[in-house]
Amino acid sequence: MRISRIHVTSPLVLYEKFRLVEEAAHYVRSVLRLKVGVEVSLFNDDGDEFKGELIEVSRKAVVAKINEAVQRNTESRLWVNYGLAISRSDHMDFAIQKAVELGVSEITPLLTARSVVRLKPENRDKKSTHWQRIAQHAAEQSGRQFVPKIHKPVELGVWVNRLDGFKILLDPTAKQVLGNLSPGSQKIVVMSGPEGGFTQDESDSALAVGFVAVRLGPRILRAETAALAVLTSVQLFWGDLDD
Repeated sequence: MRISRIHVTSPLVLYEKFRLVEEAAHYVRSVLRLKVGVEVSLFNDDGDEFKGELIEVSRKAVVAKINEAVQRNTESRLWVNYGLAISRSDHMDFAIQKAVELGVSEITPLLTARSVVRLKPENRDKKSTHWQRIAQHAAEQSGRQFVPKIHKPVELGVWVNRLDGFKILLDPTAKQVLGNLSPGSQKIVVMSGPEGGFTQDESDSALAVGFVAVRLGPRILRAETAALAVLTSVQLFWGDLDD
């Protein structure tokens, strides 16, 4: 039987009782509809994970008794920093979910010239919270030890100038292909565009700070498909998909 995994932000102590905060309690009580006596797994941002048993599930509180430490090794040896141009809501949600499942380490939503979605400044915090919640649930369901950080949206020109690592720019017109590259680093930066692609100025700004333009085969991929394809390829070539 599959055990539900719940991300928490507080320290976990073996054999102690742990009361879930309201958001996690609501998820357990009203979404998963778990009952007293059901086994769950709790993990936090320290990399700790424990099996526990629900001993109270009520409107007042959801409490688990922590019974057993869990040893897990699911994090990729690559640190992948992904600059993902903002796309339509369901497409963006899908891309973030799959990126987390594929081992991404952090994601920055990028404001680009050709993005269909124009995210107003007053809505950015709300969207960031929404995307972080998607990342959390994807980490819970895929067995990740950590929840990747979803940064606040930022202008592409700002983001490209503050990065370390081997930098990859997706460009369907590029001559270079991913499989011919040799990063020489465990830190990978990937940047992919919106539905309308990057402008020439945006591509030039990335190339000027060391990005390498690559294509993903002979076909034009949708924004969310490109996200899935590039992260799968990166993990297959240099990460842990062949482990």
